[in-house]
Order: sequence, then C-alpha cells, then structure tokens
Amino acid sequence: MSIPRRSRPNVTLAVLCLGGVAYSVLSSAVVPALPTIQRSFHTSETGVTWLLTGFLLAASVGTSILGRLGDMYGKEKLLLWTLVILAAGTLIGALATSLGVMIVGRTIQGVSGGIFPLAFGIVRDEFPREKVAGSIGLLSSVLGVGGGVGIVMSGVIVKYLDYHWLYWIPLVAIVLAAVFTWRFVPESPVRVPGKVNWVAAGLMSAGISAVLLAISQTIVWGWGSPKTLGLLAIGFVLCGLWILREVRSREPLVDMTMMRIRGVWTTNAAAFLLGAGMYASFIVFPQFAQLPKSTGFGFGASVLVSGLYLLPSTAGMVILGTSAGAISARFGSKAALIAGTGFTTSAFLLLSVAHGHPYDLLISAALLGVGMGLAFAALGNLIVQAVPPHQTGVATGMNTVMRTLGGALGGQLSATFIAKNHAHGLPTVTGFTDTFLMATGFLVVCVLSGLLIPSRKAASVEAHRPPPAALADEAA
Repeated sequence: MSIPRRSRPNVTLAVLCLGGVAYSVLSSAVVPALPTIQRSFHTSETGVTWLLTGFLLAASVGTSILGRLGDMYGKEKLLLWTLVILAAGTLIGALATSLGVMIVGRTIQGVSGGIFPLAFGIVRDEFPREKVAGSIGLLSSVLGVGGGVGIVMSGVIVKYLDYHWLYWIPLVAIVLAAVFTWRFVPESPVRVPGKVNWVAAGLMSAGISAVLLAISQTIVWGWGSPKTLGLLAIGFVLCGLWILREVRSREPLVDMTMMRIRGVWTTNAAAFLLGAGMYASFIVFPQFAQLPKSTGFGFGASVLVSGLYLLPSTAGMVILGTSAGAISARFGSKAALIAGTGFTTSAFLLLSVAHGHPYDLLISAALLGVGMGLAFAALGNLIVQAVPPHQTGVATGMNTVMRTLGGALGGQLSATFIAKNHAHGLPTVTGFTDTFLMATGFLVVCVLSGLLIPSRKAASVEAHRPPPAALADEAA
C-alpha cells in the first residue's frame, strides 16, 4: 500500500529547504563576482549593479503576489511554477553572453521570491502542530544561510571556475527541487476564494518598484537630487493609491484589515528595521577584508578568503535555525526576536569600536550569525501566529517585502557612507565605522519595536477575531 503524500513532513521540509537555499544562494552569489562580470562585459560599475537592482525589484513584487496566488489557487501548484520560473531565469543567466541578457535572467530569478511565503503556507497547512514552529524557523533561517553560502561559494567559483558556474550549480538544485516538489509535496486543501485584483497588483508593483529604484540609484543620483526625490514621491503616491484601492475593494490583493493587526504591523516594522540593520554585512564584511593593509585597517584578503569571514555567521544561522522549534517552544518567538536582534546589535557595536584585527571581524560574524538565526526564525513564526491560515501566504510575503525594503535602504546608506569617504582612491575607515553605527542604530530601534509585539496567546486571539465588516454583517 502506498504511503499518502501528506504523511511525509520531513521529506516535504527537505524539498522546501532545497528550493529556498537555491534561491537565497542566487540572491547573493553574484555580489563578489560583480567586478569580474564588469570586466568581462566591458561595462560600467553602474551598469553591472543592475544585476542586483533588477533582482531586488522583481523580488519585492513577486514575493507578495505569489503568496496571494498560492492562498487562492494552491500553494504546491504555485511553488512548482515558481521553481520553473527560477530555473528559466537561472538558465538565461548561465547562457548569457551580454550584460543585458544576464540582467533579464536575474530579473526573472527575482520574481521567484514567492518560494518562501508559499513554503510557509505549506508547512502551516500540512504539518503536525508540534512541527510547525521549528519548520518555519528553519525555512526562515534558510534565507540568511543561503545568502552567506552564496558569498563564500562565489569566491571559490570565481577563482577556480568561471562566473557562469554561479548559475549552473544552483540550477541543478532548482531542477531537483522542482521534480521533488511535483513528486513529494502535497497540495494544500486551504483556499481563499476570490480573484486577483490586478489593478491593486499594478499599483503595488509600480509603487514599491519606484521606491526601491530611487533608493538603489542614490549612489549615482544622490539622496537629495530631483530624480531621487521625484521618484520617491511618485512611489509613495502610487503606494497610497494602492492602499486606497485595497481598502475599497471587496476582494483585495492584500487585506488592509490584516495589516492593522497588532501582531502583523509590529512584526513587519521589526522586519524592516532588521533588514536595514544587518543586510549590509554581506557586502561590507568581504569589502572590508579585501582592502589592502596599506589603508591602515584592511586585511588584504583575496576574494576567496574574504568570503570565509562570513563562515562563522553561516554556521551560527544553521545551528540556531535548526533549534528554532525548541527555542520558540521554550521562550516564545517574541523573546527569540528580541534576543536575536540584541546579538546582531552587539556584532555591529563591537565592530564600530574594534576592527583592527581579523578576529574582530570573525567574532562579530559569529555574533551576527547567532542573532540572525534567532531573529529570522522568529519573524516567520510571529507573522504566522498573527494571521489565520488562509492569509499565511500573503502575510508572510508582505513581511519578506518589508525586510527587502529595509535591506535596500540599509545597503544603500552604507554604500553612500563608504563612497563619500575616500582617500587616494580607496575607502577610509570612517565610511565603515559610520555603517556599523548606522546598523547599530537601526537594530536598537528594532529591539524596541520587538517589545511592542503581542504575546503568543494575544496574537492568536487577535488572528482569529472576525474583521469589523463580518461583525457588522452578523449583527445585521
């Protein structure tokens, strides 16, 4: 007798993690290789950074929309198609012989950010209750773990192979994840009726893209330039129109009633601040280590060795991610978020005052890994606890978008600090210390926002409370 597909949560979790790791590796692996790609295509630094910008823009849009579609049409079905899209974008990048084609491939890859909200929804719908917190925590940590692995792997591949292998190797994992998803991942029975509000989707996509594009171009345009301010204004206006459309819609893309739940907006605020505080580390740590010793603070490391400075961070995220279930059960996800953010804060605070030796960077990376492992796992569980099952996909998708927006802001601020502090053609230590202090500031506020998140019991009660409209209909 065949075993029902729904009885294999460990197999399902392994498949979901494989797809998540492949996506998150692709998100970061190209960063250390940007100078090599720039030289290969004989392009400018501004042009090659579109490999990051295109990915970021597409991810911010695709993540929330795919989460909503999964809630409506089936999470397993949407996950399979998302992996197919990711494979197509990766194949285009692997075969690209021009920068434009590679940017197209990266943009298609970014759309597949919906892997994570879809995976969270599958876990919540299909797994036994005692496995949900640990599984969501592990999946949440995969985003950070894969990012760290991508940075480390990139140096090895660029040194010994070719940057095209940054696409070929993850492509194998993506194809396997797609096949295993089709074969082993069960289709969720949880559905929310309705149809896609494409006007709302268009307004949201245009608004978020305009804001992200303005932030990503600040190094070229400047923070106070008319282009930056004008595009930011357009983005905020479009986002305002999107919210108005959602409030008035009978079938919203993103239910604004859900966004007003205390457990949702506080967790989204924490995600934004956490992203702003810690995402710069993936770029700043290797860059700091690669600067020549003649600067008085750099370590003169190669691209390969500089990536290894993130190994303690990756190890910390793996260890804490696998322990997320036990930590959440013992202390609660709110406490885990606050503690994780505290560890991450201490990592950047340490670097702001002590960065003269390689062990300073290694110790900070270890603290960062512990903090990110705790905080990432907690964010996923907190947002799931705050909403009913049929809103899992869209809620976790929006939470991931908020973390992406925060990461874009923090990354560009750090790039601005470093770009404005140069001497003899090389960055000075001031730009890096300003970045570390900026990250510390964001993370301190994140700790404070974490205190506003309701307890598990209160979040559960609010998540299952009928919306005001439903109460009014019942009374009538």
